[in-house]
Amino acid sequence: MSRVRTRPTRDDTREKLFEAAARVCEEQGIGGASIEDIAAAAGFTRGAFYSNFKSKDELVIAMMEEHVEQSIRRMHELLAEHKTLPDFINALRNMDRSKQDPLGRSPLLHMEMILFVARAEKRRPELAKRLRARRKLIADIVETTAKNSGKNGILNPAWVGAVVLALEDGFRLHRLIDPETPADSFLRAIADLQRAIGIPSS
Repeated sequence: MSRVRTRPTRDDTREKLFEAAARVCEEQGIGGASIEDIAAAAGFTRGAFYSNFKSKDELVIAMMEEHVEQSIRRMHELLAEHKTLPDFINALRNMDRSKQDPLGRSPLLHMEMILFVARAEKRRPELAKRLRARRKLIADIVETTAKNSGKNGILNPAWVGAVVLALEDGFRLHRLIDPETPADSFLRAIADLQRAIGIPSS
């Protein structure tokens, strides 16, 4: 008779460490969070941490990589179902945020990680790589939805992608500073841009 597996898999362990790191880093800041605190919050020993990551830096980079990969996958799935820009924006507005990864759920943690990576020159290429991936994702969405809306060729998708990404991060920061900033500010701004370039809202 075969034994039932009771030990967590490597993926399970990494996911628990990501969730624990998100909680600890949000409370203490990435600089103040220790490996011991993160491991304890996940219910693991320090040794379990080091069996998955060589350092806190490696954990942070892995969390960012997971966030970007999940975002790309989720947005492409959404785009496959909602092919025009108005439909896509409405789908984004109604998306279940509780299913997002820790970075997607927490604007504070997102900004904390950007600052943590940007402060050290050796980490910046990793951050830049993820930034370019996010920018390309948005450019692909702009290009596809514009084409499906009959507006192909009127936009520079790469530039619009950069503008949209800057808007997203900007409104995320504004909402952290001023809670009265409307939660849907980013999507409202995108809808305004949509109208400005002549794409109908329905």
